[in-house]
Amino acid sequence: MIIEALNSLDRENFVATIGWVFEYSPWVAGRAWVSRPFASVEALHGAMVDQVERATPEEQLDLLRAHPDLGTKARVSEASTAEQAGAGLDQLTPEEFELLHGLNQAYRDKFGFPFLFAVKGSSKHDILDALERRVQSSREEEYRVALAQVYRIARFRIESVLS
Repeated sequence: MIIEALNSLDRENFVATIGWVFEYSPWVAGRAWVSRPFASVEALHGAMVDQVERATPEEQLDLLRAHPDLGTKARVSEASTAEQAGAGLDQLTPEEFELLHGLNQAYRDKFGFPFLFAVKGSSKHDILDALERRVQSSREEEYRVALAQVYRIARFRIESVLS
């Protein structure tokens, strides 16, 4: 699809087409729709990020919590499954799986939301290293990093729609 075609969609079809890029949070696209027309992928992404930034803390937290733990199969969207497989998270050794599972749980217990990492272009080792480092962060610091990762994930997904 091209940006002009996306711009021409009514709100319902716009959300149906692009609403999935923020995991299980079509409200982001629904709110960004009013900013049409978008001149570029950057403009669309910026408008969507702006809507998340303007959202209530509860909505932001719900957005973070909508993402699955990396390396799990529970409630994982089709997009997340493909992204995680591309990073090798579908090919973890039993030891790597146990390490990832334990770190995911420690992270979730500490921060109240899953570890978020835009996996495109990264290896399973990059992800495990980042998780080991980031679990040591403060909640405030990690909240901003998690949102930034969500924005990167959304950017990659938008680019996959608008080629």
